Amino acid sequence: MSIVTQCIANADREARYLSVGELSTIRTFFEEGRHRLRIAAILTNNEQQIVHKGSQLFWQRCPVTPSNSDDPTFQASCLRDQAWYVRLVTYAIVVGDVEPIQTIGLYGAQAMYNSLGVPLKNLVDCMRCLKEVALEMLTLEDAAEVAPYFDCVIQGLTSR
Repeated sequence: MSIVTQCIANADREARYLSVGELSTIRTFFEEGRHRLRIAAILTNNEQQIVHKGSQLFWQRCPVTPSNSDDPTFQASCLRDQAWYVRLVTYAIVVGDVEPIQTIGLYGAQAMYNSLGVPLKNLVDCMRCLKEVALEMLTLEDAAEVAPYFDCVIQGLTSR
């Protein structure tokens, strides 16, 4: 839940106006918004490169995997899913919260990938490769902000 939604929900639950502290927190969230939007734009503008380089790196590390098979349809589906997770990371960056990753990206993911015969260990390793490639495109400060969102995806696919 974004900080704005959380502050409003808390105040509404208590049937009160937003406190000075909550308003300050929301103001800070919006002031830092340009920074988050800039980072999300970098990832969005480089999504194809992130997915291409990330998958190449993954296939170097794990050459025998369903996504690296002779089935172009299956491979395209895997690349599409990788792009989808990069997109979810950008959503989370924009709202400053992992909620989009948890509710949109991880709910039922393990069951779905297991039913498709996709080894979760491979998927997690692939997400690590996407993270590595994405972080290389960013400044150290931006990378430090983005890394936890990729870690949320990785952890979510590992522990569910």
